Amino acid sequence: MRVSREEYQQMLETELRKIYSDETVDHALKPRNLGSIEVASGYARITGPCGDTMEIWLSVANQIIEQATFMTDGCITTIAAGSMITEMAKGKPVEEAMRMGQQDILRALNGLPEESEHCALLAANTLKEAIRDYYEYSRDKWKRSYKKQW
Repeated sequence: MRVSREEYQQMLETELRKIYSDETVDHALKPRNLGSIEVASGYARITGPCGDTMEIWLSVANQIIEQATFMTDGCITTIAAGSMITEMAKGKPVEEAMRMGQQDILRALNGLPEESEHCALLAANTLKEAIRDYYEYSRDKWKRSYKKQW
């Protein structure tokens, strides 16, 4: 029996919806804000205890997050959490975005299985670290050009 790509994708989505919320499946299969920002105002890269790594880039103007993007090598729930946190951060004042945490992501995704909740924590921590990076270099922009990039 040969299955088309569309049929396979539908079968996959059906199986995922047995485990994850519609919001989680949507953000995992159609992630928002995927990619990097060439000249970012803030950047962070964190590897969580499960081995997933997330990177977040921010573009900030007048203390408002205009753009937030992410990349990850993680699982479905890490992708969904990165997609959701970047959506939540866009348009927010930096101070407000700094207060967003794991529980905010879990609520927005309508929950995750307990064994995957750490993915939301990874996303929240990476955003906070990108904001800290923004604060560190926002006063002395010239310092960024001397920061060693990996």
